[in-house]
Amino acid sequence: MSAVICWFFQDLRLSDHPALTAAIASGKPVIPVYIYDDVSPGKWAPGGASRWWLDQSLRALDADLRQLGSQLIIGHGRADMIIPDLAKAHAVSDVYAHTHHDPWARDMQANVMAKLKAEGVTFHHSEGVLLWPPGSALSKVGERMRVFTPFKKSLYRLGRYRAIAPRPAHIPAPAEWPEHDGIDGLALINHQIGWHKTLTPHWQVGEAAAQHMLADFIDHAMDDYKRLRDFPSLKATSRLSPYLHFGEISPLQILNVVESITSLDDNHGAEHFISEVVWREFSYELLDQRPDMPQAPLKEAFSKFPWIDNYDHLLTAWKRGQTGYPLVDAGMRELYATGWMHNRIRMITASFLTKHLLIPWQEGEDWFFDTLVDADLASNSAGWQWVAGSGADASPYFRIFNPITQGVKFEASEYVRHWLPELNGLSDDMLFDPSSAPPALVEAAGVQLGKTYPHALVDHATARQKALDAYEKIKAS
Repeated sequence: MSAVICWFFQDLRLSDHPALTAAIASGKPVIPVYIYDDVSPGKWAPGGASRWWLDQSLRALDADLRQLGSQLIIGHGRADMIIPDLAKAHAVSDVYAHTHHDPWARDMQANVMAKLKAEGVTFHHSEGVLLWPPGSALSKVGERMRVFTPFKKSLYRLGRYRAIAPRPAHIPAPAEWPEHDGIDGLALINHQIGWHKTLTPHWQVGEAAAQHMLADFIDHAMDDYKRLRDFPSLKATSRLSPYLHFGEISPLQILNVVESITSLDDNHGAEHFISEVVWREFSYELLDQRPDMPQAPLKEAFSKFPWIDNYDHLLTAWKRGQTGYPLVDAGMRELYATGWMHNRIRMITASFLTKHLLIPWQEGEDWFFDTLVDADLASNSAGWQWVAGSGADASPYFRIFNPITQGVKFEASEYVRHWLPELNGLSDDMLFDPSSAPPALVEAAGVQLGKTYPHALVDHATARQKALDAYEKIKAS
């Protein structure tokens, strides 16, 4: 009897998995397959933090599959070579998968489809990654959009693209499983560096963990989300971004659960939370329109922006959390320790790199892509362009986050003290700007600037003016 393949990608779950549901409905044995390709994406191959998460997520998915009488077959290489070979070797009649939206993955999927068609194998694709495929939300005159708010309104008007797919109770297995090297064969974790040891205490990975995170957020933080989401010292956000990125939970699942217990029209916290889910949809819309978004500014004028030269020492200080601005440094240290950063702090650290230091946003984007467990190509590049001012729907360039006043406004002292314990002796009025505090008081607090904590790399007011002057140059050109 012939079999079918269910090709997993950024959808590492069993619930609400339309491709898996369709594969099972074929009535044939199902071979679940995951292909790890670290060549085709080029520089957008998974970074260190993503590889750690992927390792854990694949193990969780394989364990869940085994409970249903199945298992996960692992391949390493190009999917357009491995999938057709598997299909030929195991009498596969059909391949089921969700549509891939990263440019390189979309091209790879097209290659797989073409090769399968040549062999008489049918490729079935469905939307299981986003609420709606890119290009669905259009303006009133039928045009694609590059501004978030009208995009969100249009997406809401569309309603549901599909219904939730049920979790299977059993997955029919083939008589013979393909040979493979397993998850260990991928060697996703660099045990010599040992970075995974710092990430592990902060996360539970997998579909069950994603559901727990959503439930906990709804019970304890969702109603106040809009009011408290910008305060990094509080546990006021969902932290669902890595689970969404790896598809351990779908955006439709999140939307359905939230709307089953509250009205978005009446609950401002819930509406603002779902709006963030829609921002991810918007990021993929932009990436679909401009596949070069991870590298090229969406606003052409920014291709001539006068970034500084010879910035390696400044970039290194930023990466290491050694800028002399405690709120920035706390964020960068949180990132390296946990693989995640509070969203308000992401904006502040990104603004600091691009506007205080005048370092190209692509440098920050690359670092985040390597160190974030939620390193989503669309969201990461759209976010960096938003902060830098070069995006289609960007923050106005003159919005230059002040890392001193932002710390005060959003009551971030507990957050800073947690990640920079060397500053715990400072009072709150000195904590966010020790370089400008009276030296005697700083020293009395046990802080030696330039030794136990660095002097500020730049003066805020001076750096802000330089950034505005640089912007005026491209406006005039």
